[in-house]
Amino acid sequence: MGGTTNSATSAPASGAADRSDLDLACRMADAAREVTVPHFASLDFHIESKPDLTPVTEVDRGTERLLRDILRTQRPSDAILGEEYGGELGGARQWVIDPLDSTRNYVRGVPVWATLIALVDHGVPQVGVVDAPALGRRWWAATGHGAWLEVNDDAPRRLTVSGVQRIEDAFVSYSDHAGWGARAAALQEILASSARQRGFGDFWSHCLVAEGGADIAFEPELGLWDMAALIPIVREAGGTITGLDGRDPLLSGSAVSTNTALHDAVLRRLNDAG
Repeated sequence: MGGTTNSATSAPASGAADRSDLDLACRMADAAREVTVPHFASLDFHIESKPDLTPVTEVDRGTERLLRDILRTQRPSDAILGEEYGGELGGARQWVIDPLDSTRNYVRGVPVWATLIALVDHGVPQVGVVDAPALGRRWWAATGHGAWLEVNDDAPRRLTVSGVQRIEDAFVSYSDHAGWGARAAALQEILASSARQRGFGDFWSHCLVAEGGADIAFEPELGLWDMAALIPIVREAGGTITGLDGRDPLLSGSAVSTNTALHDAVLRRLNDAG
């Protein structure tokens, strides 16, 4: 699996996405699988708790170290921000890595987890790869190159969002009810008024919006590494992704993805009640 192959190692000039960056991100996702998949199959790892009480394993840390090593070789002048080893968002070109999104699922043997890799150029995510090997799926996008999904070894297909025009007809995907605060009532109102609701959560909800399988996805609390790779995938599929407050999601710390047609209505409901 993997939609691109290219051995170029030189970084392109700042600006729109270069295909060589997408190729590199896909090769990094291939390398991450060599760490994550065998451990998931055997569940042979030690689990610790971070200060925020979220779980972390040596698989998270080892995968991020591997991806950082690749970037230091292939893109030595680029900055790196990762969930496990930190960094600061800023500057011209920065890679943003979540080595194992949804560690809670991973440690319980639930196949909904992924490696997320993004390139942010001058504050704008230009390349995104979401690799979910236990689901047999990889989503990727680069600005100007479209958004794509590969399932197992089938030919990749280009993604486009749905044409649903009303919340009452929408399929809504969300994570859970935690973290909504003053917007909890708005969440309940949207769920109650929509046609279908499912708690897929994490990366999958937003990727389903890009596929056209869901029409709305939202989460109230996200790290930069949780969302950077999702942004180009949703946007290149014709969708819109912002924070719950309508701002840039990287600044908001939250995310709502829609098929664009529903975005303004969703934001109004979230913020009128919030």
